Amino acid sequence: MTNGAIIETRGLKKTYRQGDMDVQALRGVDVQVQSGEFLAIVGPSGSGKSTLFHILGGLTPATEGDVLINGQELRGLSEAGRTELRRTTVSFVFQKYNLLPTLTVRDNIEIARDIAKKTGPLDPAFLKALDMLGIGHRLDHKPRALSGGEQQRVAIARAIVNGPAILLADEPTGNLDTENSTNVLGVLRDLNHTIGQTILMITHNPEAAAFADRIIEMRDGRVVKH
Repeated sequence: MTNGAIIETRGLKKTYRQGDMDVQALRGVDVQVQSGEFLAIVGPSGSGKSTLFHILGGLTPATEGDVLINGQELRGLSEAGRTELRRTTVSFVFQKYNLLPTLTVRDNIEIARDIAKKTGPLDPAFLKALDMLGIGHRLDHKPRALSGGEQQRVAIARAIVNGPAILLADEPTGNLDTENSTNVLGVLRDLNHTIGQTILMITHNPEAAAFADRIIEMRDGRVVKH
């Protein structure tokens, strides 16, 4: 890794086969994210930002180039290895909250610990984060009793309960109104500043990107502005 980067890509390319044509989603992307940084990647639809997100999360392999996540090279990593990466190192927050409607908030968060085979008391850093998220009084409620903003904060709590090195957020405010968007983005910024959570956020919204420490702009599969 270069200069303490927790995420690094070198000459990253991704080509999809679409019918009889090859579509180049990424055309040689070099990106570094430092540990403890809050980075936003912006760009229009088709710019390649979502493809980059999926590669960094081990959800899809690159066609060419190098990807290092927390010191681990992803090239040639088996599916089991990618699953382990997502279980221990990288966690996700998506536009859709993906909460289980029949479970309480507490159980929606605990299921992430069960999947990771975590036992014992919650980490103090998570308890501090839970307080920042402002959902402590909603732990025994089910998702349908929560507002959209509260549901997204539960999704964030579930994503960080196991202390992942990296939080990847894909349009985390896409389903929220302005007030709830501001609240959720403020929570992400607080998590970054207070407990040092490394966050990479994909967004098309310049106002959302402004909450990050640094913004990278993508267009046509390339980084056009650091």
